[in-house]
Amino acid sequence: MNRLFLHLSRYILIAIVLMACQKPPTDQWLNHAVKTAEQQLVLAAEHYTPEHNPRSVYPNGDVRLCHLQDWTVGFFPGTLWYGYELSANDQLKDEAIKYTEALDSIKHITHTHDLGFMLYCSYGNAYRLTKNEAYKNVLLHGAQSLISRYNKTVGCIRSWDFDEWQYPVIVDNMMNLEYLMWTSNTSNDKVYSDIATSHADITMANHFREDYSSYHVVSYDTITGKPLEKHTHQGYSHESSWARGQAWGVYGYTMMYRFTKDPAYLQMATNIADFIMNLETMPADLIPYWDYNAPNIPNAPRDASAAAITASALLELSKYTTGGEKYFEYAENVLKSLSSPAYLAEAGTNNFFVLKHSVGALPNNSEVDTPINYADYYYLEAILRYQSMKK
Repeated sequence: MNRLFLHLSRYILIAIVLMACQKPPTDQWLNHAVKTAEQQLVLAAEHYTPEHNPRSVYPNGDVRLCHLQDWTVGFFPGTLWYGYELSANDQLKDEAIKYTEALDSIKHITHTHDLGFMLYCSYGNAYRLTKNEAYKNVLLHGAQSLISRYNKTVGCIRSWDFDEWQYPVIVDNMMNLEYLMWTSNTSNDKVYSDIATSHADITMANHFREDYSSYHVVSYDTITGKPLEKHTHQGYSHESSWARGQAWGVYGYTMMYRFTKDPAYLQMATNIADFIMNLETMPADLIPYWDYNAPNIPNAPRDASAAAITASALLELSKYTTGGEKYFEYAENVLKSLSSPAYLAEAGTNNFFVLKHSVGALPNNSEVDTPINYADYYYLEAILRYQSMKK
């Protein structure tokens, strides 16, 4: 009996040792991603200065910095907040506060729709994590500035004040609706949610083709409210599927469902998601080409930013749908690819950006195959969502 007991004990001990030594692959890539992001953000915060946030990298290797009215200026402070949330590194919290508070004057801006990116990604995360009332006041003021761009006849917030369009609305503008929905809930003022839902409904009616790919820009007639032109300004052609545009769409309608529980938004989000996931031109590693109809596929540049936005959206979408496992698994595979050496920078390299290989506006030869700050932002947001859901 004693011999049998010793024999069994030996095998139990061996099994315990083996289990302790075999760290799950998920933990390995995830822990490496979090550690790398923490190291890069610490270095970046020390290297750059508030009001001169890193945006991307020029072809000559110089870093493109943000001025205070740059639409991407809020992403770096927001990424610092996400880095702090992931790592509990108080240095990142201190840096996030400095870089966020430098953006206070943005609350007065009324010439752009991008206040959601500029303020909600920075001050929104700051308020969520600190509950500092001063941050809430900045956000409420900025939301008033944002809705000054709303036109009742069109039913949307105007995006741009440049070029030949009469009243341009871009699909990216869906992302600013989260700011308005939060403001409505925080201030108990329905005007913000009414504007947000109107914008989402009009965009749903006019921005998407039958296959649920989207145009980038729809310009409206301010007298009739009807669409005048439909363009894909940053894509390959007006009828092509610009990858980041699809990402903004699936993210925006998933988010709107979170706030409203309107089944039309959930259906729209799943339709766009299914379009993305079933594309024949999607590469095996699931990091999309900058445009799904780019003429030089498979040699077209990849867009890690579109991948990160899509992954974050699909993780949330997976919680709301029957059979949501397919969205979770797809997002997980995207994150694993982004966390591989092909896209995740080594600590101390890449001008301290976290991800490599994004595309801004290829038709303008702007930010092609470069690190970009919003790729890092949505990548860390997706990592946070993934961590939470795995727990």
